[in-house]
Amino acid sequence: MRRPLGELEATVMDRMWSYHRPASVRDVLEDLRREREIAYTTVMTVMDKLHTKGLLRREPVGRAYVYEPVATKEAYSAELMRHALAAGGNRAATLVHFLERLTPEEAAALEAALQVVPPGSRRP
Repeated sequence: MRRPLGELEATVMDRMWSYHRPASVRDVLEDLRREREIAYTTVMTVMDKLHTKGLLRREPVGRAYVYEPVATKEAYSAELMRHALAAGGNRAATLVHFLERLTPEEAAALEAALQVVPPGSRRP
């Protein structure tokens, strides 16, 4: 099961998802340095780990790599939710507990999503 991202991994992935384009370690480093002091090697290590975990793909450009997310943030979040549902044991009970805790906004988003992909339909 894929575990949720650590704090720095999540921060880097949020940056990568926000760019909507490939980015280098230096791009992410400069962005992060607006908020905190961080070393180039730290960002490089995190991005390499995210690549190893299958969340980022990379292409060599000169002597460095450019990275981009393998999937959208929404697809990643959906994967986490599927794993959490599977780990809950009784899926029906897990879903009931989840639904009981939805805010009105979340319930409206769920209803809208069910209009797009009705229950029982499967994507190939």
